[in-house]
Amino acid sequence: MTTSLLRRTGALAALSLTLGLGLAACGSDTSSKASDATAGSDTSASVDSPMNAGSDTFGPGCKLIPKDGKGSFNGMASDPVATAASNNPLLKTLVSAVGQAGLGDTLNSADALTVFAPTDDAFAKIPSDTLNGILANKKQLTTILTHHVVAGKLSPDQLAGTHKTLAGDTITVTGSGDSFKVGDAQVLCGNVPTANATVYVIDTVLVP
Repeated sequence: MTTSLLRRTGALAALSLTLGLGLAACGSDTSSKASDATAGSDTSASVDSPMNAGSDTFGPGCKLIPKDGKGSFNGMASDPVATAASNNPLLKTLVSAVGQAGLGDTLNSADALTVFAPTDDAFAKIPSDTLNGILANKKQLTTILTHHVVAGKLSPDQLAGTHKTLAGDTITVTGSGDSFKVGDAQVLCGNVPTANATVYVIDTVLVP
C-alpha cells in the first residue's frame, strides 16, 4: 500500500529524493532518449479520436496542459508514453528520472500501461534537508519509478481498487467519478491518452 512521501522517513524518503536530483544532470539527455525510443518503437496503438484526445480527461490540473503542440492532449496521444511525457511541461523532473534509470525504451515499447505521473511540484515537496542523504542509485530508482506503473490501460471506471505495479508490489486507488487518490496522492489530471498508455498525473511521489 502506498503512502505519501512526506509521511515516510529514512532510506525510502532519501531514495525518492534521488529522482529530483536527476533533473539538472539529465534534463537534455532524457528528451533525446525519449525521441530516439519513439523512432524505434511501434506507435501504431489505437488512440480514440486523436484530434480530440482530451475530451475524456478530468481533474483540476488538466487546465495546465498546453492547448496545442506536442505537449497538448492531441500531441501526447500520438506518442508513446515516455516521449509524450517529455513534451509535457508539468513532468520535467519525472522525465529526467526516467532517463537516468534508462527506462525510456522500456516504457515506450510496452503494449499497454497505466502510468501515475508525479508533477514537478510533487517532487518539490521533498524536504531540502534530506537532499544530501543519498546519491543516485539506478536499482533503487528503477524500483520507485516502476512502482508508479501498472500493466494495462485502466479507464476511470476500472481505476478504484488495488493494482499490481511493475515493481512487483501494489498500489491502492480510491475514489470515483472525477475524484481519485492513489494512496495519499491526488489525481490532478486523469485519463490522459498516449499511444501506448493511459496517464494519471498526481500531486505526490509514491513510495513503495
